[in-house]
Amino acid sequence: QVQLVESGGGSFQAGGSLRLSCAASGLDYRSYLMGWFRQAPGKELGGVAGIDSAGRTNYANPLKGRFTISQDNAKNTLYLQMNSLKPEDTGIYYCAARASYPGWIPLMSNYYDYWGQGTQVTVSS
Repeated sequence: QVQLVESGGGSFQAGGSLRLSCAASGLDYRSYLMGWFRQAPGKELGGVAGIDSAGRTNYANPLKGRFTISQDNAKNTLYLQMNSLKPEDTGIYYCAARASYPGWIPLMSNYYDYWGQGTQVTVSS
């Protein structure tokens, strides 16, 4: 049984940094695709970044350069480093996993099979 547990959320000041973590169990990182998604207040769930087992990454264009996705296969943990925080980064951040690699790194939620419970990030100005 796949389980994803996010941590690292909280309240932060604009301009600051934070790192989200997602502890995964029940899956083999070598065959899974991992991603981060977020849902801002009043908005739909949107893709943030994805990473494959080889470490290739894909980012939502507006977030390139500020966010970095990474994974530690030995620890089965996915990370999202968020820098230069903005109030519009506020939302619930979800970790997701796909059970197979489709040949590219999608950032659409319907491509992912497993989801964490989410962690709230609030950025104030």
